[in-house]
Amino acid sequence: MLAEERREVLLRLVERRGSVKVKDVAEEMGVSAVTVRQDVRELAGRGLVVRVHGGAMSAGAARTADAPGTAAPRRPVWRGDSFGLVVPPGAYYYPEVIRGAQDAARTLGVRIVLAFSGATLTDNQEQVRRLIAAGVDGLLLMPRAGLEPAERAEEWLAGLDVPVVLMDRRAGVRAGRLERVASDHAHGAGLAVRHLADAGHERIALVARAESPNTPFIREGYATACRALGVEAGSEYAIAATDGPASAQSFEALVDAVAAGDVRAALVHNDLDAVALVGLLQARGLRVPQDLAIVTYDDEVAELSDVPLTAVAPPKRAVGEWAVDLLRRRLAEPAAPLAELLLRPELRVRESSGVRLAAEPRA
Repeated sequence: MLAEERREVLLRLVERRGSVKVKDVAEEMGVSAVTVRQDVRELAGRGLVVRVHGGAMSAGAARTADAPGTAAPRRPVWRGDSFGLVVPPGAYYYPEVIRGAQDAARTLGVRIVLAFSGATLTDNQEQVRRLIAAGVDGLLLMPRAGLEPAERAEEWLAGLDVPVVLMDRRAGVRAGRLERVASDHAHGAGLAVRHLADAGHERIALVARAESPNTPFIREGYATACRALGVEAGSEYAIAATDGPASAQSFEALVDAVAAGDVRAALVHNDLDAVALVGLLQARGLRVPQDLAIVTYDDEVAELSDVPLTAVAPPKRAVGEWAVDLLRRRLAEPAAPLAELLLRPELRVRESSGVRLAAEPRA
């Protein structure tokens, strides 16, 4: 069936029934839900149908639904795109991404439907299934890192029948036609290393959360910058998984190394751990930045530390904003080239890196 023939059939169904669901029409026609959503969008653009959440209504049915004193329609009338947004639960890092998506959605007239990713692949699949069944036009996904098995996770993402934009996640080779918006964490780590090197440090340690999805990128950028600047990469101190700041035991080896003079500068991921580290150093009579210069990564609470922390700030809000914009562009131009956007973090200099004590920056 040609596109215009298919749209004519869809228009007749809407006029006869008053309203239709995308899922039902797709099954009846034997086409994908993506195809039907595109047809609904095209007919709505011509003024022939009214888009609603999950389907379409005839103009007459929409007028009746909007009339005062009538019963509320079963599905709310929504004349814009509707995006499912799936992020991990938690009050750290993710709220800024969500706020960015909300801001862009308001500007562009897009409805956001929020869901939280579960700990397992099955949990994530169920959340996405519900969103697609509810009629979202596309998905903004930030699934939990390390979903196992990785091959099945990638194949599942590749098989979704709506456009998908990953946020701050890396897609594998099996993931198909996914698009991606992410902070360039490797570049951010390089900013930290260069800043500490310019302050005169020739050996820089890395302190990182073992479970963080951003740690591999930070480690990569750290190592690359150390090589490029001729700086010795010090020991990596891994922080075990925990919901709050790391325990004193996690930092024991690092604090001992600082006391011995073996470590004088460090990139610490994340802010909570860096704030805790400052307190532990002070309890041992050690000072920041005199005994340890610190650059932290995230800049969520870095400025609130007893010694305000120099921090790399990923553009979290911008990730949400650009992801919404990219998904809307994909729906408007299905044949456009696929995009992968990396947004660069910025360095916010405060007291913890001791730049005022440094010599002239390196060339």
